[in-house]
Amino acid sequence: MNIKGLDYNTQREKLVMPEYGREIQKMIDHAISLASKEERQKCAQAIVKMMETKVPQQRDNADYRQMLWDHLYLMSRKQLDIDWPFDVSAAEKINEKPQPIPLPKEHIKLRHYGKLISELCEKLKAMPAGEERDALTYYTANQMKRDLTTWSHGSMDDEKVANDLAYFTDGVIQLDLNTFKFEKFTATEENKKSKKKK
Repeated sequence: MNIKGLDYNTQREKLVMPEYGREIQKMIDHAISLASKEERQKCAQAIVKMMETKVPQQRDNADYRQMLWDHLYLMSRKQLDIDWPFDVSAAEKINEKPQPIPLPKEHIKLRHYGKLISELCEKLKAMPAGEERDALTYYTANQMKRDLTTWSHGSMDDEKVANDLAYFTDGVIQLDLNTFKFEKFTATEENKKSKKKK
């Protein structure tokens, strides 16, 4: 719908940096059109003062002034011919998209235990028998049981934990379920905790 006399933002030119608003963009466009370099310089300094009022939350940054002049450079589409008080050659990096984070390529055998348990099992395999390995075995087995509870719909089978621990450690760790004592927790308690986190 096009009503004569009404000016819609959707019909206007797209803003380079919308956070500063259309009025600042108009000021910058006006500064570019000025004939004298001295006038353009004064106008640019006045515009930067106005820009400060638009993003006061950025004042705590060490490079706050640099950032404002970089933004002015970008909003002028690199057409504003003035003596820049800061080096604005790196300003275009602001608009660069970050590189995607590469996903880990290693395969986790049983995903419901996660990478941490896999790493702990590798450590247990290499550790000599003793109190330290027994303590780590205790914490690892209990964490595996918690993970089973959370991700396996409340299943808390001690025998499954013992079998999985033996499998992951290539038989180095063998839990004796007659003597090994798991921490006391119920499936409903663990499921309540996981629901609260969500």
